[in-house]
Amino acid sequence: MKLQKLYSYVRKALDDYKMIEDGDRIAIGISGGKDSLTLLYALAGLRKFYPKKFNIVAITIDLGYGNFDVSKIEKLCTDLDVEFYVEKTEIAKMVKNGECSLCARLRKGAFKTAALSFNCNKIAYAHNMDDVVETMMMALIYEGRFCSFWPVTKFDDCNLTVIRPLIYAPVADIVGFKNKYNLPIEKNPCPYDKTTNRTYVRGLLKEINEHAPDVKKRMMTAIKNAGLEGWS
Repeated sequence: MKLQKLYSYVRKALDDYKMIEDGDRIAIGISGGKDSLTLLYALAGLRKFYPKKFNIVAITIDLGYGNFDVSKIEKLCTDLDVEFYVEKTEIAKMVKNGECSLCARLRKGAFKTAALSFNCNKIAYAHNMDDVVETMMMALIYEGRFCSFWPVTKFDDCNLTVIRPLIYAPVADIVGFKNKYNLPIEKNPCPYDKTTNRTYVRGLLKEINEHAPDVKKRMMTAIKNAGLEGWS
């Protein structure tokens, strides 16, 4: 995927769901994975010509597992003229036996706190189109509900709004972008990485796609057209 196509995906999401207003200061959570680095690239470029003027801050939450080198990420942020900060935590000591939901809550809490400390009013998560569809499938399978996370969410407990600018970008295109632009991927140091229910659902969708190609795009269309709260 070329940069212009990435801009197209992100700008459509920003426009469709009015994600950005003039004067926004947006924190991007940088995990070191392809999605967060792709989002960083997109917003760093779009801020130069998007009609609404905004700024961005890149924040990495260090979980405390060790061996997490952010030097290449820091260089990328310097090249893109983006502020970059690392927030050290001891989340690794608090999470045992693969308690992924607890880890996610602690990580999000640390990110929110950091974003507020750097005077941000919005935070950008790097969920892509596949994440939207996978979340919907997980809700169907494990909860008996047809839903997914919202493109824009306002936190009730603080003055922060979550935006998800990559919701129209398929993961296959993001992988292509990562390869084309040689993004500095840093492997997740968590020993329980890729052992979640989401991993199972991802594999299930891959099997379904073999029988019904482009099924994820049709599922995304269903989510958008179903009149779900936050999507209409």
